[in-house]
Amino acid sequence: MINTSNSHGFLCDLKRADFQKTIQGKQTDLFILKNKKDGAELAVTNYGGAVAALMMPDRDGRFANIMQGHDSIEHVIRSREPFLSTLIGRYANRIGKGRFLLDEKEYQVAVNNGPNHLHGGPTGFHTRVWDAVQSDDQTLKLHYVSADGEEGFPGRVDIRVTYRLSDDDEFIIQYAATTDKKTILNLTHHGFYSLSGLADPTATVDENLVTIHADYYLPIDETSIPSGEVAKVEGTPFDFRTPHTVGCRIDDRFPQLAFGAGYDHCYVLNKREAGSLTLAAKCVEPRSGRCMEVYTTEPGVQVYTSNWHNGFEGYHGATFPRRSAICFEAQRFPDTPNKGHFPSCVLNPGEEYRQTTIYKFSIEK
Repeated sequence: MINTSNSHGFLCDLKRADFQKTIQGKQTDLFILKNKKDGAELAVTNYGGAVAALMMPDRDGRFANIMQGHDSIEHVIRSREPFLSTLIGRYANRIGKGRFLLDEKEYQVAVNNGPNHLHGGPTGFHTRVWDAVQSDDQTLKLHYVSADGEEGFPGRVDIRVTYRLSDDDEFIIQYAATTDKKTILNLTHHGFYSLSGLADPTATVDENLVTIHADYYLPIDETSIPSGEVAKVEGTPFDFRTPHTVGCRIDDRFPQLAFGAGYDHCYVLNKREAGSLTLAAKCVEPRSGRCMEVYTTEPGVQVYTSNWHNGFEGYHGATFPRRSAICFEAQRFPDTPNKGHFPSCVLNPGEEYRQTTIYKFSIEK
């Protein structure tokens, strides 16, 4: 493990010592990336790749943490939201009843969300200590080998994730993975974004102005598993092809909103070419002027409005009420192994899984 940050004099005011612990025979630590453009910062622990802080300026040049996180390793481990701004795997989102077929063999993985599997299970990638190398002031390289049979998934999977904070205020995440046995793989980062800045309490995202470049979304059943339908957003509260505030329709009497307790659905991104890096979504927080654009090579993005937050405490005493964050989780579609018409999530030996997702920040005057 190589760490070039000393955590002294950084905007996030986090201490390395508070993130250092031996877990699973490995050392956890805090890594702070800082760019040259305006001094923006990204603070990360190698426990689950969890982001503790993302410091970005508002229109007046004032910095605030805009990603929900915690200020010690103990708080990360015991978080009321175990996936709070962490890496997710082996399978992001849900698998119906935790079962799937692969080459006519049925696999059973953990059921940890009602009757379904969620986000890799209770000991998924968000709970693993990743090997970490901070190669320069702006780059962190994470590495983890998931054993054959871990959480019930087949194949030994070697995963490399790179976080980079660019001088254009981009949080760039690049993923690469290989396997020694046919398996399924769906990786994402579950960042909980509060563009107004964390506070006690953190403001809701109701006034966030959102655009999503998707003509279709995936309706779900009452347990949040896709029905298999690929439905038009047109004429529904899911139509963000033109900018709308999060709150303007979130409480409409619409069955899909009731199933998700708000927005918790996968959008089918408009792509001319599969795997191309395209603009998926844009989110503007009007009071601060902070703007976030999401670019991804993935076919889908899960939009989640932290509907189950309950006011728990996080970074520096900030509290996180219901709907105080919005997530744009770039990914393959949920329950893909059980939906033959969805784009495949299978990874074969000799192939390489690759993904690039970029969260680009700017100011709208």
